Formats: sequence, structure tokens, C-alpha cells
Amino acid sequence: MSADFGWSGSSIGYLTASNSLGGLAMLIAGSALLKQIGGMRTLQFTLSLGACCLAFLLYPSIAVALAACFTMGLSNGVSNPAGSEVLQRFSPPGKRNLMFSIKQAGVPLGGVMAGLLVPMVVDWAGWRMALLVCALLVLLPTVLTWRLSAGLDEVPERTGRFLPMPTWRSLRTLVVPLTSLAYNRGLMKISIVGGLFAVSQSCWFTFTVIYLIDGLGYSLSRAGMVFAVMQAGGVIGRIALGWLSDRMKSATATLSIAAIFSAATTVLLGLTTPQWPLWSTALLAFVAGCSVASWNGVQIAEVARRSAPQAISETAAGSSILVNLTNMVAPTMFALFVSAGGGYGYAFICAGACSLLVLVCLPRDRRKGAGAAA
Repeated sequence: MSADFGWSGSSIGYLTASNSLGGLAMLIAGSALLKQIGGMRTLQFTLSLGACCLAFLLYPSIAVALAACFTMGLSNGVSNPAGSEVLQRFSPPGKRNLMFSIKQAGVPLGGVMAGLLVPMVVDWAGWRMALLVCALLVLLPTVLTWRLSAGLDEVPERTGRFLPMPTWRSLRTLVVPLTSLAYNRGLMKISIVGGLFAVSQSCWFTFTVIYLIDGLGYSLSRAGMVFAVMQAGGVIGRIALGWLSDRMKSATATLSIAAIFSAATTVLLGLTTPQWPLWSTALLAFVAGCSVASWNGVQIAEVARRSAPQAISETAAGSSILVNLTNMVAPTMFALFVSAGGGYGYAFICAGACSLLVLVCLPRDRRKGAGAAA
């Protein structure tokens, strides 16, 4: 696209930021839609809208592309609150962390699929055809599951217009997701934990390939392979941590283990040198995927467990807002640190230190099986 439209290579940064902003906007302002039509229907609606917006990327305008990416980001924002609301009602209590983690495993799995499929389609038929294939991959399962929402979503009886017009009083509900985290002290703490975990995760996701190429002299294909290994580790790790959390009957213990490995692997990435063999870097990336990128399901399930049943979607949204803010701020601070001469190594070490702060902020239940009031 950059070559065809004459855009600079840095354009991808603006498009990514716009996508994240769309997710943040949905987290803050989308609770009314979620309550009116249900979590699954909201997710289906935003996915369909985002898939259709891929067509606007065919138009050579950076402004149009920014708007399209913002709209595509809406489905990212609704993902956690919608999924939490549905899964909390239908998951067996003894397997809840596993179920939430399986759902979250779809994120790195989608990344692996895109990384393998999109370059092949681009080589075969060009990037425009790749956009069409991506749109179909989103629309097909959305259409096939469209009727399921009627049996899964809990929605109020329709009274008057589809969605009420905003008033000053209704605008005050925009802060509901964040204020809902004050329901209890443990809920706020576990939400902060998600933000701390996201520091290392966002830095791994954003800068690993660039660091391997610029810092260690890897070729693009080698760096991409290491990144794919990390994403594969995320798929396995998210499911494994969910299973372990249910087995241990303690999200706190599981997240403590993830935090230690997250800190260790992130610091080690900063200490790597060009003399490290490829297999050792790939192994480090896999272990990082199993920890740095695998905490999400357990943390989201714990947020839901500590929430009042009627406020699960709001607290999930509030917790996700903190994570999304981290995903926007942490890579920016990382880049500023590197550009100021701090170097990639020290930047990764600082990110790893944030993972250790998880051990300080994790809520402690006073007794086994403590409820949401803990």
C-alpha cells in the first residue's frame, strides 16, 4: 500500500494508533449498545462493520484509512466485555479460567494465521485480494453464528427507539466502566495487574522484529520466524495457564508464575547478543509467548469473578481500558527511550521490571475460595 499510494513507511504507526483508539472508544462509550442488543450481537455487529471497512483501504487517502482503522478497532474494544458477560454465565465454575483462556488464545492464533496466510495471498494475487480474503475470513464465521446470539444474549424488552438519544445524564455513564472497578479493592488491583502485564506484552509485540533486525542483525525472514514462534507460544500458554489456574484453584498463584517468567524472558531479550544461536532466541521467544502473552484469560476471568453479576460487562470494559491505555503508552515510551540513546537492551529490562510489579499489586484472598468481596 505504501508503494502504491506513495505513503511513508511510518504510516503504519498512525493506522495502528487509530485502531487502538477505536477499541478504547468502544470500551468507554459502548456499554449502552452492549446492554441494548447483547454482548454477542454487539461483537457480531462490530466485526461485520470492520470487515466492510477493509474496502475503504483501497482508496488512496490516509484520512480515509485512519477512519477505517478506527472503525475496525471497535470490535477489539467490545471483545473482552462481551466475551466476559457471555462466558461468565455459561462456563462451568471449575473450568472458568480454562474457558476464558481458550477464548483469549484466539488472539495469537489469529496472528499466526494472518502471518502465514496474508503474505501467501499477496504473492499470489496482490494486497488488494488479501484484503478481500481477510474480510471473508471475518464475515463467514460471523454469519454462521448470527442466530446463536438469540439464545446467548440477555437483552431488555424493547421500549421505544433502538438506542436512546444521549442526554447529559446518559453522558455521565461514559465513566461507568472505570468507576465500576471501585466495586471492591481486589477488583481494582487485578485490573492494575492487567495493565502491568501489558507493558512487556506490548513491547514484545511491537519491537521484537525491529530489535532482532537492527540490534542483532537478523534477516526479516528470521525475525518473522522468531515472532511467529512467540505467537504460537501464546496460543499454547493461554490455554495452559487457564488449565493450571483451575487446577490450582488460584488465579493469584498462576499470575505470579506468569509474572516471574514474563520479567525473566523480557530482561533476557534485552541481554541477547548477535552471538546467540538462532535456536536459543527462538526458545526464549516461545517461553515468552507462554508467559508474556498468556496472562489475559486468567486475568479477565478473575475480573469477572470479582465483579457483581450485573456489572461484569462494565468491569471487563474498565479493566480493558487500562490495558488499552498501556498498549498505547508503553510502546511510545519505549520508542522515546531508544531514540534518546537508551538502547533496546535497557528498554526491555525496564519493561521486564514492570512485570515484577505484578507480584506487589496482586490481590490476596484471605481464605481459599474467597468471593467477590475479597
